[in-house]
Amino acid sequence: MKRLPVSKLCLLALFSASVVFAQADSGPDGATMKETEAGIPVADPLVKEKCGSCHTGDDKGNLSRISWVRTTPEGWAQAIKRMVRLNGLDISPEESRAIVKSLSSSHGLAPEEAKTVMYLPEKRIIDETIIPNETMRGACASCHSYAQPMSWRRSKLEWKTLQDLHVALYSQADAQYRRPAEDTEQPAGRDPKDKLTRGEFALGYLPKVAGLHTPEWAAWSARQRNPRLAGEWLVVASVPGKGRFVGELTVAPGKAADEFTTSTALRSLADGGTISRSGTGIVYAGYSWRGSSTGAAAAKPDDFGSAARETMWFAPDQQSAQGRWFWGDYQEFGYDVKLVRATAAPAILAVTPGPVKVGTKGVQLRIFGHNLPAAPNVADIDLGAGVTVTKIVSASPKELVVMADVAAGAASGQRDVALAGAVLEQAFPVFHKIDYIKATPETALSRLGGVKFPKGYQQFEAIGYENGLDGKPNTPDDIAVGPVEADWAMQEFMSVYYDDDTKYVGALSPTAFFTPAEEGPNPARRFGRNNYGEVWVVATAKKEKDKFGKPLSARSYMVVTVPAYQKWDQPEVSR
Repeated sequence: MKRLPVSKLCLLALFSASVVFAQADSGPDGATMKETEAGIPVADPLVKEKCGSCHTGDDKGNLSRISWVRTTPEGWAQAIKRMVRLNGLDISPEESRAIVKSLSSSHGLAPEEAKTVMYLPEKRIIDETIIPNETMRGACASCHSYAQPMSWRRSKLEWKTLQDLHVALYSQADAQYRRPAEDTEQPAGRDPKDKLTRGEFALGYLPKVAGLHTPEWAAWSARQRNPRLAGEWLVVASVPGKGRFVGELTVAPGKAADEFTTSTALRSLADGGTISRSGTGIVYAGYSWRGSSTGAAAAKPDDFGSAARETMWFAPDQQSAQGRWFWGDYQEFGYDVKLVRATAAPAILAVTPGPVKVGTKGVQLRIFGHNLPAAPNVADIDLGAGVTVTKIVSASPKELVVMADVAAGAASGQRDVALAGAVLEQAFPVFHKIDYIKATPETALSRLGGVKFPKGYQQFEAIGYENGLDGKPNTPDDIAVGPVEADWAMQEFMSVYYDDDTKYVGALSPTAFFTPAEEGPNPARRFGRNNYGEVWVVATAKKEKDKFGKPLSARSYMVVTVPAYQKWDQPEVSR
């Protein structure tokens, strides 16, 4: 039989026949402990056939190790590849795909469990907000994202075994586990000199928040059903630096009940350009879409016709979805997408041009939707408090154009739009002034390349904000007005003197698209160093000014680093 390709995997160890060592807490070795929790039986004959020779079964239908963990499709794909690499598993690609499908359904995550970590399979670079404290950051997120462990559910013994395996294979993990817990209380009755370690805290914390048996999984195990996604879907998408899109996604049945083909037609709200894409997808566990699609030939790295991977989370009722379609050697490009099932009922998708200033008269708003009334009355259209429709310019099932006035005393904030029973929440903002701007992403990463390794690009945007009721910037009540026109430049980030990073790291276009320089030593640079460096990417608003009459500005911190010479989570794991 054909064997799967073998390559190194990410730090998060899955299963191994390796000897495990006692952890730094001097507690029992995972190899000497016995499982006390009830396992999840394995019923699939193929899983039993391919996995049962190493993972022993019991009279309850459990397979050792496997029955005491749950994870995402990516997690099971990684586990199979690890078994091929370390334990000589002989398996064909077709068998592997079938097993990933099976285990993602029987030993997967509930939709609620998966939603909080969807940014991991969506390949988003973000500042993680789900890390509970510095102790868990040090224990788990020093070497990989915190979403890695939180993409798994394990019994208490399996969390212990995983930690033991980290100690056995990775010295840096052992060092992290032995450090004192930073922001946690010592257990009652414990000798103050015997400080609680990160490893000990993690072993107590993870079984509580990511245990094998949860109410969410119990409920989803009973509710899980075949995905019935065939039909028409309405799409709203946005791409950093390129604006918003609306369109339709047609889903047709594929070869199996959980497989589909797709065709997509999108329209840019910025310039009216159209995009067509076609692809395929698989739905795991009844809600988790993994697909691929392509459009016309791509001439540039950020072309919309580029072949893309698709990761989406479908709501349990199978009426809506959200996710990301991404491409690029470092997955740096992508659409943020939202889907809603098309029905006979009207639906509102987007409103342009977007932000409207208080006191504006005769502003033209375009309302994009589905099955909109062909002949609405002015009174039928609700644009929110202080915004009044004065005239209907044109009407069609997909687009309604109206003229509107915004009252001088209207409150700042997002407005809902309602028409014929359809409502689009937070459709557009009304604002008094833009108090500050942000250059996004506020922290960015780019990678050198172009000789032997691919480049990693970065797109920036300037986003305007109005201070909220508290009058202070950067607080939760601030109002996001939207993208603003800006001039862009790079400035030196003074971490190393006289290194002139702005001269060597790459070029920033007038549209805030950063192209990194080539990798490798540069003879023109001091000491012949590589072109890596740290810079500020500075946005200066073209129109918006502060109280002193000076243009608003903001900056983003960007690291331009070397290529990813070795990818632990290799791209084919997600295929």
